[in-house]
Amino acid sequence: MYRKSVYFLVIAVATILVIGIVMLFSISAYAHDAHGDPFSFVKRQAMWLGLGVVGCIAGSLVDYHFWRKTCWIWFGISAVLLALCFVPHIGMRINGSYRWVGHGGLRFQPSDLAKLATVAFLAWWFSKYEQESGQFVKGFICPILIVSFLMCLIMRETDMGTTALLGGTMLIVMFVAGTGLTYLAPLPVVGIIGIIYLGSHMKGRSERMLAFLDPEKYKDGAGLQPWNALIAFGSGGVEGLGLGNSRQKMQYLPFAHTDFIFPMIGEELGLRFTLLVVFCYFIIIVCGTMISMQARDRFGMLFGFGIVSMIALQAALNIGVTTALLPNKGIALPFISYGGSNLVFCLVCIGILINIYRQGIMEKPADKTTTRLRARVTPRI
Repeated sequence: MYRKSVYFLVIAVATILVIGIVMLFSISAYAHDAHGDPFSFVKRQAMWLGLGVVGCIAGSLVDYHFWRKTCWIWFGISAVLLALCFVPHIGMRINGSYRWVGHGGLRFQPSDLAKLATVAFLAWWFSKYEQESGQFVKGFICPILIVSFLMCLIMRETDMGTTALLGGTMLIVMFVAGTGLTYLAPLPVVGIIGIIYLGSHMKGRSERMLAFLDPEKYKDGAGLQPWNALIAFGSGGVEGLGLGNSRQKMQYLPFAHTDFIFPMIGEELGLRFTLLVVFCYFIIIVCGTMISMQARDRFGMLFGFGIVSMIALQAALNIGVTTALLPNKGIALPFISYGGSNLVFCLVCIGILINIYRQGIMEKPADKTTTRLRARVTPRI
């Protein structure tokens, strides 16, 4: 099963990529940003998809230890780019958030690079300090303080979703690395309390918290997106209304092509395709976990687990938001939502997993040969 895991991984990713492109084609003509061009989003997403495929191929060919040697460089670049989000004429404020750098139609979201840099750093840290993983200072305090630097910059952008995603990924990697449960157990509670406190004291976020508790009451305000998303799921039912027949995409559901593309799948293609999407993410999690467990070293194992956790948590957060199970926060659905930087970095992550698999496969025969040779020369007592 392990030898075939990479094939199932690629098939699952390819499936949701196709669904994403098809849905963007269906939504483009009605989206405000498309200006009536039915091919607008598809053309731009196809360009980013091509770049992402190149990145995926490069990630699969380049030794994943490259990320171990350069993790601090990527960490530093991420910090600089996140800080540039607040610099006039470089950073871009869109919908009240400072999440992008760029100019005009060309923009980049530094938090996507920060996610990959964080996973690479944590894998490097816990592979270097393997013996100290259970200690309070090197196994708990130090990695949290270092990663919190990037988390604070992202939180300052008012991007609570990515902040929670980074925090959740960090906890999973630390747990797998061997950090004591007595240290980790209180952190989810503290994190949830902190997010609720900040959300209730940040302008525009408190309304989202109230809308989460009662979407119908706030359906004309902060609960507009969750409420219309639920309508979309209900309208689609099991069979769906048919490709192109969505009503909510006609300016009723804002950002239907980005954060809320999952309800569009449910409305047009029905429950079967939404379950197919969820199943594909499940396949990515299972296959990615198998690949990570068979990595040739500790860094590869932690790096793979971190990548899988990051993709899985991001998908879970998006699906949770669009089904009104979580408060509304802007976070893309991996491989499906419209957005260049997120798509590229997700595909690069898949390429890294493929490289971990390739090196793990190459290591196995060598291990078996060495074991046999040792068995032959070992004297019997």
